Amino acid sequence: MDEHLPHFSHLLCAQCVQRYWVNDQHWASRHGPVFLHLGGEGSLRPGSVTRGHPAALAPAWGALVIGLEHRFYGLSIPAGGLDVAQLRFLSSRHALADVASARLALGRLFNVSSSSPWICFGGSYAGSLAAWARLKFPHLIFASVASSAPVRAVLDFSEYNEVVSRSLTSAAVGGSPEVVMHSLGQRCLSFSRAETVAQLKVTESQVSGVGDRQWLYQTCTEFGFYVTCEDPSCPFSRVPALPSQLELCQQVFGLSTSSVAQAVTQTNSYYGGQTPGATQVLFVNGDTDPWHALSVTQASGPSASALLIPGASHCMDMAPERPSDSPSLRRGRQSISQQLQTWLGPAQRSQARGGD
Repeated sequence: MDEHLPHFSHLLCAQCVQRYWVNDQHWASRHGPVFLHLGGEGSLRPGSVTRGHPAALAPAWGALVIGLEHRFYGLSIPAGGLDVAQLRFLSSRHALADVASARLALGRLFNVSSSSPWICFGGSYAGSLAAWARLKFPHLIFASVASSAPVRAVLDFSEYNEVVSRSLTSAAVGGSPEVVMHSLGQRCLSFSRAETVAQLKVTESQVSGVGDRQWLYQTCTEFGFYVTCEDPSCPFSRVPALPSQLELCQQVFGLSTSSVAQAVTQTNSYYGGQTPGATQVLFVNGDTDPWHALSVTQASGPSASALLIPGASHCMDMAPERPSDSPSLRRGRQSISQQLQTWLGPAQRSQARGGD
């Protein structure tokens, strides 16, 4: 699918070919719901529409499942590569515009009924996109399930290791105070800062689709998310301090510390941080996941729900079901299914009465 690269500017005529996958195995009719699985800061795979919880929900609802890769990640990279001039068009706002365009274009392509509800799913950064898609395009996105979604941008993410420390001492996940004191066999890794910077400066797209350069750019221009460990209670040592991490923005992209800090403030102002104000969004988090500190863990109203799963880690609710899944994770997935029933039940009854 071709996407116009800029969206907010007509300075560039290049187009971005954006990959998507479709699973229509359980699609009962053109009036059925569409589950749109959003890609994030890496390559999206065909498994996004065949495995995992969003795909597992499709049979019960006769849903069409679509996976949409994020611009500038995987193989959805525009001609011209990853130089700074191109990366100006890499942002969550551009990605959301892609979601809106894809929702309209794919709806036409697959002859989806205009009354069919579209529900976004996403995990981690893509979970934030799912929530923001409902916030910014409520006329296009009926509801969203946002898993492990860090909707609050922050420069100094010290809370990350605070959660890790608590999790390491929690017996519920096999931890203990002794675990924190245990030394690993390999005490340190040898790496070169110069090599790291050199790798991040490579502007040719990588076959692996890892996206390290692109994600660093987004942290420098939107989110921060720099994990630090400078508090005396932090269980780790030798974690790069905040100035060292911010220096990468300057070395790789020529962005100053003040511009990064300003970008973080602007992101929270634009999306609302941990009080985004979106309706019909379910925020799902695990209490051992460090990223839940930046997500929504308490319901803000009857139409904005939150689910905190004990003992669950990052995006665990989205993974394929396994016999070893904990009872709390199983209950969490059941709660997600019940939320879909709350959303889709009335919508389908209304659709049956009104037709297309």
